[in-house]
Amino acid sequence: MLTHAEPTAGELTTTETSVPAYAWVVFALTVGLLLSDYMSRQVLNAVFPLLKTSWNLSDTQLGSLSSVVALMVGVLTFPLSVLADRWGRVKSIVLMAALWSIATLGCALSTNYGEMLLARAFVGIGEAAYGSVGIAVVLSIFPVRLRSTITGAFMAGGAFGSVLGMALGGAVAAQHGWRAAFGAMAAMGIVLVVIYRIVVTEKRIATLQPASVSRDANGLGMRMSLRALLKGLFSTRSVVCAYVGSGVHLLVPAAVWSWLPSFLNRYYGMATGKAAATAALFVLVTGVGMVVCGNLADRLSKDNGARKWSVAIAYCLICFALLTVGLRMPAGPAQLALIGAAMFFCAGAAGPSGAMVANLTPPSIHASAFATLTLANNLLGLAPAAVLTGIAADHIGLLGALQLVPFAPLVAAAVFLIGKRNYAVDLDRVNALREEAGGHAQR
Repeated sequence: MLTHAEPTAGELTTTETSVPAYAWVVFALTVGLLLSDYMSRQVLNAVFPLLKTSWNLSDTQLGSLSSVVALMVGVLTFPLSVLADRWGRVKSIVLMAALWSIATLGCALSTNYGEMLLARAFVGIGEAAYGSVGIAVVLSIFPVRLRSTITGAFMAGGAFGSVLGMALGGAVAAQHGWRAAFGAMAAMGIVLVVIYRIVVTEKRIATLQPASVSRDANGLGMRMSLRALLKGLFSTRSVVCAYVGSGVHLLVPAAVWSWLPSFLNRYYGMATGKAAATAALFVLVTGVGMVVCGNLADRLSKDNGARKWSVAIAYCLICFALLTVGLRMPAGPAQLALIGAAMFFCAGAAGPSGAMVANLTPPSIHASAFATLTLANNLLGLAPAAVLTGIAADHIGLLGALQLVPFAPLVAAAVFLIGKRNYAVDLDRVNALREEAGGHAQR
């Protein structure tokens, strides 16, 4: 079997071994803001039981407070990411983080469901393009050989932020009420925005990029027409499969993260604080799994990039099997153990998916490409997960609703299989187009 090297046109070389210290500083701060992003998003889940009691909300209403954030992210991520490519990625990151932090403070001040829903919508507006722009900044300063690892680690920041949001939010809410929980998340976000604004600049980022990447990003990306942009984003069947498969498989963590505190509260009799802290452990397992699974995908596909597809498929099938069995077991330690094992793999395909998107799109539109990936992640998985599970829970109970969730990674595995079958031809096509574009640029 012929192997296909990862694309290197206009990118850092796969043989580069050293990574500048400032690159890791940028990575740490960018992930730090991602932690704040998900802390602001997921603190809501920790206080679901308190809001349900305080405002007499249905599960559908609770789910909508969670899903509206992902919905706004899904709707706005693409146009805002395109603007960020043109206006400046670092400036966009600072503006977005400030907005979601202020909106989180608005959640703390809400007096009814309508006000909370509006504030949560603005949290989503602030977060809309952060994931895509943040990962584009990070990938531009790291070697191609680390793509799955860096992508998986970056996206795992969402899981770790969710852990902190649920655990700290639950602890603060138990002592000082749910308003204080939102206020604490807002304060952390504002502090991180100030630090990021001081340390990270467009000029210093540019010094870490090869001249070809900087020229590509600052030249071609600024002049590209919408038609050419869309052509670059959807040029192959395999990149579309990466978008779709990634989005569908993330329905599992989105649903479980949103409803696990309530599940533990209702079926295990845990108090709000304990349920949130316990659920946070499962989210932590997801984050660790994303990092480990992303790194494992890089290692297994070192000599054959197409193997990332097989690894992604394996992660989806393992998650399906473990979660299906776990959710049909009686309440107890064995059930929680299987659910935990499933959570380790439930977002494991995030790293390989992101690597495939980066491989199959030009560097000049990576923010837009990851915006498209974020769009798919939100509209196909993150946005509908909580509210659909809530609607089902109102009719068949929360346990019955959660038992439907494991079928999502089964669908994702089928999509990834289609992508794998087309990847070799599509990658050759993309590399040929890049070489042709490079030739025109030199002339």
